[in-house]
Amino acid sequence: MNDLNSIFAHTPPKDLPNCWHVLEDHLKEVAKLAKGLADKFDAGNLAYCIGLWHDLGKVNPEFQDYLKACVQNKRYEKVPHSIWGAVLAYWLIRQNKEDDRWQEIALVIAGHHGGMDHPGSLSQKLEQRIQNNSMMFNKIVEYAKQLPSPPRIQLPELNRTQRELFIRMVFSALVDADYLNTEKHFNEKQYILRQNQIRVETLWSIFDAEQRRFINTADSESKVNKVRKEAYDLCDKAAAGKPGVYRLTVPTGGGKTRSSLAFALKHAVENKMDRVIVAIPYTSIIDQTATEYRKILGADAVLEHHSQVSVPADEGQDMGQISSRLAIENWDAPLVVTTTVQLFESLFSCKPGKVRKLHNLCRSVIVIDEVQSLPPELLTPTLDILKELVKRYSISVVLCTATQPAFEDSHYLQPFQGVQVHEIVPKEIYKGHFKKLERIKYSRKKDPISWQELAKETSEEKQIMVVLNTRKDALSLIESLADTENIYHLSTLLCGIHRRQILREVKSRLKHGLPVRLISTQVIEAGVDIDFPVVYRATGPLDRIVQAAGRCNREGKLPQEQPGRVVIFEPAEGHAPRGPYKTGIEKAKLLLAQHDIAELHNPELYRMYFEKLFTDVNTDRKKIQAYREVLDYPTVDAEYRLIEENTVPVLIDCDSSARRLKEWKNRPCRRTWQRLQPLLVNMFDYEVQKLKAEGWLEPISEGLYLSRGMYDKLKGLVPAIYDPSDLIQ
Repeated sequence: MNDLNSIFAHTPPKDLPNCWHVLEDHLKEVAKLAKGLADKFDAGNLAYCIGLWHDLGKVNPEFQDYLKACVQNKRYEKVPHSIWGAVLAYWLIRQNKEDDRWQEIALVIAGHHGGMDHPGSLSQKLEQRIQNNSMMFNKIVEYAKQLPSPPRIQLPELNRTQRELFIRMVFSALVDADYLNTEKHFNEKQYILRQNQIRVETLWSIFDAEQRRFINTADSESKVNKVRKEAYDLCDKAAAGKPGVYRLTVPTGGGKTRSSLAFALKHAVENKMDRVIVAIPYTSIIDQTATEYRKILGADAVLEHHSQVSVPADEGQDMGQISSRLAIENWDAPLVVTTTVQLFESLFSCKPGKVRKLHNLCRSVIVIDEVQSLPPELLTPTLDILKELVKRYSISVVLCTATQPAFEDSHYLQPFQGVQVHEIVPKEIYKGHFKKLERIKYSRKKDPISWQELAKETSEEKQIMVVLNTRKDALSLIESLADTENIYHLSTLLCGIHRRQILREVKSRLKHGLPVRLISTQVIEAGVDIDFPVVYRATGPLDRIVQAAGRCNREGKLPQEQPGRVVIFEPAEGHAPRGPYKTGIEKAKLLLAQHDIAELHNPELYRMYFEKLFTDVNTDRKKIQAYREVLDYPTVDAEYRLIEENTVPVLIDCDSSARRLKEWKNRPCRRTWQRLQPLLVNMFDYEVQKLKAEGWLEPISEGLYLSRGMYDKLKGLVPAIYDPSDLIQ
């Protein structure tokens, strides 16, 4: 891209605006920061050039008037500025020839506030700017002459989907550099805290020492603990391997949470990586996992991130919008616990708020917990991007679960074919682990059962957990249990604080032999450390049934002649989410009809199930790969959804929420937002609009609402009961 240097052959103008030197310092600082962030994936020079030009439009006199109005709290129409640096790159590179290399620069600069555009749409806008506002364009060219000459840019040879991710990564580096530079100006204390993060090597030292203490105090003769120790030792050994794709197969209750973290931390240290990112499908498990990690590593060692600050997709410069941008996480911590929704929707996003953190995936270990819960209809683009992260961005991926799909062996998942997957626990060993940890007996009801019948059976058990397919079904059973004591409920209708309280109380009652009847959705199934003698599970996808069974006799303390009971039933009035979840139920019914129910203890049955599931599901149903190939960022963003409907965070109405909300309003930043997170419930956008119109919700800020008088401590946010996507929250 030597064409970029041609602009600097001319004598620069002498009449510079008053703001120029402040703006020049900002551009140089952002360019330097962006280069440092993008050097991790060999795009430093490109990011430097982009940073140098990203805010050139701020020299526009109209924009300066707008800034003055913002400072004086006066109303003034917003003046776009990000387009002009893109115009400059487009004009320079496209002079006298057709060349699409302008897209690497212009898409990123033009989108750094509102989001990346489609190249065809953007080129039209850029042409119009040049033709319709030639005076301003000429000024931009003259101002650019005052800046340092951009370095030589060598773009990598990439195929079309690789290029799509590469541009998004550069976009991430620019956005984070821009936000960090702004933070340094407006919130220096928070900026300094970022620079003094604990290192991953320190976390591993703390964890290793604590693990030795833990082993010395654990019951070494316990069958469960023997399996856990063997899995842990294999993780410790495998951590010395090179970056790549790893698979950790551990039966439920086999210590996967600790073992996977041990592998990830040590693997990061061995390979000089920067951080560990643990992605979990359910917010309920995030609560538990983050708490466990903090007990081991310290309160400040873990960044817990699920709900996201909503920032308007425009170029507003008022303090409210600036503060909201600064509250957006960039995952610069050494240990991040997040949701699969946050991770993967960010990887396919075009919005600066979501994309900001992506460059920090470089040189990281990504642990995907309960990997089987990834939506089958999105697996082709998901696996393609994971493969590219490993290949080009120095990332290791750990596929973690008891119910493993063999992605690399499937004929229906082209992107992952040929990928070498390293087994942390060899097949012959994990099959033995499953055999040793057979702590339950499965049974299946022949006929559908009504809510009244199910309520009767539930009330007759002293300690029981019933898992339903939807939140609406869970509430229906609770209604039928109205006269029964010691009923508890767990679903995403409850905020994080109350989920933790319920789990603590349920565990305490289980431990002391007190009556407890827990009605739950799928949030309880994967990774939640809880141990019931009896579990009822509504017929669901095979992996869901097995995961629910993992909450039964988890510690193996029941006598061998009376193991835990897992009852599979069909609710006569029940519902099931549509799409792949329903297909999974059908495949599970078929396999259960063809095999003895005891085969649910055999991990090979899970692989067979997933292969059958993939045959009947279009793994790129939204044609996302085709949109990626033409760099259609807005459509990719709109179509890649782990939860189909847009969700909006709603703050429950309680004493502590009022106090924390006041803190957030007075000083919006990422720390005050983190304090709000445990009191949020995600609702679907259509629910929010309806309830807002009825007066149940009060808008707080862009994309954030406060509930009024509709939160019930047993049932949660009760109007939000229609959930087609309960399998991932």
